[in-house]
Amino acid sequence: MNQIIIHVDMDAFYASVEVRDDPALKGRPLIIGSLPQERGVVATCSYEARAFGVHSAMNIKEAYRLCPQGVYMHPNFEKYRAVSNRLHAIWNEYASAAETVALDEAYLDVTERAGTWENACEIARIIKRRTREELGLTCSIGVAYSKTAAKTASEENKPDGYFEIATPEDFVKLISDRDVRVIYTVGEKTALKLHKNGIRTVRDVRENAGEVIRLLGKQGEWISRIANGEDERRVTVYRPEDAKSISRELTFQQDVDDRELLEDVLLLLSISVERRAARVGLYGEGVTLKVTFSDMKSVTRSRIIPSARDAGTIWREAVSLLAQVPVRPIRLIGAGIYRLTNEYARQLRLEDILPDAPPAEPGVMHALRMLNRRYGLDFEANLERIFHGETLYKTVEYMRRHKGK
Repeated sequence: MNQIIIHVDMDAFYASVEVRDDPALKGRPLIIGSLPQERGVVATCSYEARAFGVHSAMNIKEAYRLCPQGVYMHPNFEKYRAVSNRLHAIWNEYASAAETVALDEAYLDVTERAGTWENACEIARIIKRRTREELGLTCSIGVAYSKTAAKTASEENKPDGYFEIATPEDFVKLISDRDVRVIYTVGEKTALKLHKNGIRTVRDVRENAGEVIRLLGKQGEWISRIANGEDERRVTVYRPEDAKSISRELTFQQDVDDRELLEDVLLLLSISVERRAARVGLYGEGVTLKVTFSDMKSVTRSRIIPSARDAGTIWREAVSLLAQVPVRPIRLIGAGIYRLTNEYARQLRLEDILPDAPPAEPGVMHALRMLNRRYGLDFEANLERIFHGETLYKTVEYMRRHKGK
């Protein structure tokens, strides 16, 4: 039997969770991300906001220009992650393999569990019903013979949609007269290149496969196969260690050139990275620093070290990397770890071999106590709350204003 794959995609996930938890938001254009007076972008928005032209990744100022009557909120990632865990627990019950794409999206291989196409479609309907009944949320589902077709199917009738694509022939018939952007991996630049060469639709791709391959090389080969309904990729179980990096970054509401403040913010970001890594039992073998200057130019610095997961190590290395960055106003700063592994290889320290050696340099808790004195905030007592997205931004903004006095 060929593959049977279900693609599940939540409808405006963050916004839907907020509407579920606050019914007063229902029917209103809800924009989640930065606030209108802040720097930043839209993380997601409700369908009511999309009707005004607002979309994910849009600059928040442009979103406000299009929809000044909207409700603007910071995201609550801890809440969304908790809801996501419950969602995936439901979905995974029905799959022999589940590939997590995001908090709100997954591919499910139900070939063995279902046995037949009819059973697979029934599983998809059960998933929709349980998602609504147990979490009060809607999802859109596609059932298909391949990953690409399943993804396409789930987008057909959003929101709260359901669609089936049983065969490659059905897939080709559905998309032949659509723009090439419908093909997986074809983005704006690739589409523009194809359009300039007279290849606008999927049918054009099929009829001009040689030209597509000439223009795009290996990507052109892939696009041509998809245009003919060919996609043999398997659902791959996501493993946290397959991630390339774990990082956290923050955009300042006004540019910052105070090195002490930047180092203090790196401490908070490093603690956040440590917590994210600990949740999935991973360590890094390198530390990264990302900086975006006021002119929007970005630089990244990195360094390989024996092991990087504890916040103190991440912070010290990030601060050292910051010292290599030119002194000028900074708009965004981020810290992270890469070369992830689940094997811990702590570097041998002096106190490991000489019990009477002086203690190592001050740890994270000592550094937090210094922040307490510097800013008049109780970082230790409020550490759990600080790493919620909105609280972290408010905390850093308070620190920035306090330093200016």
